[in-house]
Amino acid sequence: MTKRILLMFVLALLLGCSSNSLIKNQIAGNALGTTYSIIYISDTETSYQQEIDSVFQVVNQSLSTYIPTSDISKINNGDSTIIVDHMFQDVFKTSSEVYKASNGYFDPTVGVLANAWGFGPGEQLELDSLKVDSLLSYVGWDKVKLKHNGTIAKTHSEIRFDFNAVAKGYAIDRLGAMLDAKGVDDYLVELGGEVITKGQNAISGKRWSVGIDDPQVEVGRQLKQIIELENGAMASSGNYRKFRVDPETGIKYVHTINPKTGYTKNSNILAASVVTNSCAEADAYATAFMAMDLEESKHLLENQDKLEAYIIYLNERGETQEFMTPGFKTLVKQ
Repeated sequence: MTKRILLMFVLALLLGCSSNSLIKNQIAGNALGTTYSIIYISDTETSYQQEIDSVFQVVNQSLSTYIPTSDISKINNGDSTIIVDHMFQDVFKTSSEVYKASNGYFDPTVGVLANAWGFGPGEQLELDSLKVDSLLSYVGWDKVKLKHNGTIAKTHSEIRFDFNAVAKGYAIDRLGAMLDAKGVDDYLVELGGEVITKGQNAISGKRWSVGIDDPQVEVGRQLKQIIELENGAMASSGNYRKFRVDPETGIKYVHTINPKTGYTKNSNILAASVVTNSCAEADAYATAFMAMDLEESKHLLENQDKLEAYIIYLNERGETQEFMTPGFKTLVKQ
């Protein structure tokens, strides 16, 4: 269920008459295998680069499967003595909630499958139905537990956590929390196309504008929608950019893995965007909607008041269709 986050253009254009008392501070760079851009409005020119770098460093040390010495890598490799920090605990608890709400379609124990299909840091395997079935015995959120002493218990040592579908969103939440602690009232944090916002673009007096890519544009990028956010987060997921093609067979494998079957999920769902208060939750639910059928996603959304969603899909005739929750429609920029 490792996913490719659907890259979005963040349209944080400071339009209109600017106030001499307000300054647009902007920091951009590379982190967690992608790019980031942070805009915050204040009455002085201020740089929080050191604090930003520190957030990325501690998130990586806790949750990155690509760092051999990280807590998650040690746990994946069988160390049961690691006492996880509050970040690992936060992500574990969010994953538990989304796993339950999505009826198991969001399951970060698919790490062994992500590796096998060629979408993780581990060894890619030649897979057939027997091999997939055997690997499925090491997948299942009910097979792991966060113990009271802060250690992680696994029923099988071969179980591998893969928090890539929630950790990026969580890092954005931590960056927002850092800016909150600094007393910043108006900001937009973007990392790999996922965003969290607070307040407004105080210079223009408008809500922050965020674009969603059209998943059917293969060359370059074109926006499908523009939404306006204020005190909210959005994450998107799609298979149209992150996939691999077997050089011998020409078969295309997408990065969304169905944790129930063990196979990569080629479906009629092209992309999903989720808006809620937490980017970690938005990230996780967007991943789940890529693995779920549309009707299952609609049913989930009917029972989750805190979520708004936009799903692009193909109908039986291969025609592109869109589904939006009523709340999401109110966010679309006219």
